[in-house]
Amino acid sequence: MYRFLLSRQWVILTLVGLVLIPVMIKLGYWQLHRHEHKVAQNQLIARSLAADPVPVTTLAAPGRELPRRDMWRTVTATGTYDTAHEVVVRQRTAADEQSIGYYVVTPLVLGNGRAVLVNRGWISAGNDLTKFPDVPAAPRGKVTVTGRMMADETTAASGIKDTKGLPARQVMLINSTEQAKRAGRPMLGGYIEQTGPEPAGGKPELVPEPDHDSIGPHMAYAIQWWLFAAAVPVGWVVLVRRERRDRAAAAKAAEEAGAAGAAPEDEPDGGPTTEPAGAGDTEAAGDHAAPAPAPAKP
Repeated sequence: MYRFLLSRQWVILTLVGLVLIPVMIKLGYWQLHRHEHKVAQNQLIARSLAADPVPVTTLAAPGRELPRRDMWRTVTATGTYDTAHEVVVRQRTAADEQSIGYYVVTPLVLGNGRAVLVNRGWISAGNDLTKFPDVPAAPRGKVTVTGRMMADETTAASGIKDTKGLPARQVMLINSTEQAKRAGRPMLGGYIEQTGPEPAGGKPELVPEPDHDSIGPHMAYAIQWWLFAAAVPVGWVVLVRRERRDRAAAAKAAEEAGAAGAAPEDEPDGGPTTEPAGAGDTEAAGDHAAPAPAPAKP
């Protein structure tokens, strides 16, 4: 009845189904973990943004990697801008997430001789990418900057390739270690994403607050993968039952056709004939009939 399951076609189909089920389950858990990571990150951002501002030196130090728990914390820093070592970061989007331009990153020299990088905001790229763009001047004299504390960017964490051979004072990543080499002074690990004060004339455009409300579609994707995994055995059973039904119907039709071909033929017309009633009696009667009287002589 189910011997067809041993055919090459059905063996391959069954093996494919057995492989797909665990793969889909694993993909579902992968999306679930991404959902959990997104939820945890949103909670961290919300807590960090709601926390009271602290001096940048309480969270950062030269050569120290910023812990994840301190990401997006509001910090303050007081010092003077070192515009001679200002750089622009290529291929960054504006708040509309469409316009491509630069981030303006300027070292802020603190009172103890150390410096911290400050992302002062976004400017348009302009038409000539081979030269240093026109950057709105940084405030002169001592300033106090407020912003979100961010970790150094790396290729591994951001996916951005650190392209070499760029025009002077242009970089791909915001990295305090690299900028410390350029400036020749110690830099606090990480950088400040400026939120205040507002630049004169609104340029550079301050980087908007990170989204911490959206959780993305990851949970929906996880459920979809698990539904797909559950559908594989259900579909396999449906196909098996359909195949069995189709084979049974074909076998029955063949059996009926064979029975019809072996049935005896009807007798042909014109079997033994019978004479009409009385025909034989007439002949018999004629054999024993008296001879006709002779004609009279003249």
